[in-house]
Amino acid sequence: MLINNYEQLEAFGLNLLFAGIFFLIGMSIKDVLKQGKVPPFGRFIVWLVLFLGCAGFIAKGLIQLFWEGSGLS
Repeated sequence: MLINNYEQLEAFGLNLLFAGIFFLIGMSIKDVLKQGKVPPFGRFIVWLVLFLGCAGFIAKGLIQLFWEGSGLS
């Protein structure tokens, strides 16, 4: 395999790892909120913060993809 294939495989694996980590964080937060009997407004704030973190990570990936595609980096 060429070095480019290794880099693509590494990038894909890293993105998959981050997706798995976000999933596990979400599952643990769901469990803590359920056991702690958090009111609905508090749950909304917690999920909003978690979503914004994921959205920032996805936005970073898309910006990086567009910059690499246009030759800026």
